[in-house]
Amino acid sequence: MNAPILDPDLLQAFVAVAEHRSFTRAASALNRTQSAVSMQVKRLEERLQAELFHRSKANVDLSAAGEGLLGYARRILSLNEEAIGRVREHGMDGQVRLGVMDDYGTLIVPPLLAGFVANYPLVHVEMETGLTSTMTDRLGEAFDLVIAMHPEGRGEGELLRTEQAVWAASSTHRVEQIDPLPVALYPQGCLFRSWAMQALDEASRPWRLAFVSHSLAAVEAIAAQGLAVTVVKSGTFPSTLRRLSAREGLPALPRADIRLHRAPNLPRAAALLADHLVAALRQPTRRGRQ
Repeated sequence: MNAPILDPDLLQAFVAVAEHRSFTRAASALNRTQSAVSMQVKRLEERLQAELFHRSKANVDLSAAGEGLLGYARRILSLNEEAIGRVREHGMDGQVRLGVMDDYGTLIVPPLLAGFVANYPLVHVEMETGLTSTMTDRLGEAFDLVIAMHPEGRGEGELLRTEQAVWAASSTHRVEQIDPLPVALYPQGCLFRSWAMQALDEASRPWRLAFVSHSLAAVEAIAAQGLAVTVVKSGTFPSTLRRLSAREGLPALPRADIRLHRAPNLPRAAALLADHLVAALRQPTRRGRQ
């Protein structure tokens, strides 16, 4: 014999009567007639072959069977609501414009986007990589979300993680005796560029700007060929390079906060992606390609 199906509409009527201890008040709360609520409870009792309430002129009290059912009924209704919401969101469409730093856009974010799009296949994500120092000024106009880098302890937005700026060079590049030190950096506006220049000047280490590019891959390739040293994040450290430190005469560099910025009045699709990125990126910083 098949078990009876517990219709959510019947369970909703049952829970309302149980919570209000009155068919009249339950009917008002559900915007139904009292006779409709009474009929729904009766149908539920018939399906379960159990009396769920002790009725009197003064009170409506749960029976032992009703007390046992109440917790399950609430859980079923909650799961029903959650399932409907998830299916509706799965069918959500829209466009999200995301700005992100080059290394995160190359190494960190793509697998996170793959997971998001698998859950929301009708949402189209447009991602732009580059210097994020100017992207935050265009939130709402050109971007819905921006993952940007700031000096540690500064900047608005939601803190995702902290990254250490580190010097890097090829595995065979000896930098101790090179004078001036050739440096490969990013264009003006890059936080790492200003930090590197300031640190070398304060350490009185002669240097020259040997290579400038917006492309992370190009800067890494120049460093990997032994043509210059560069600055990268600890969490996205390239496997083709080696870390440099004070032993090679390189000054210490600061730490940076990675923060998520949201445009005002985000559409639902963008808010969902923002929450997805926050949940993933607030994990401990990975050592990436070390």
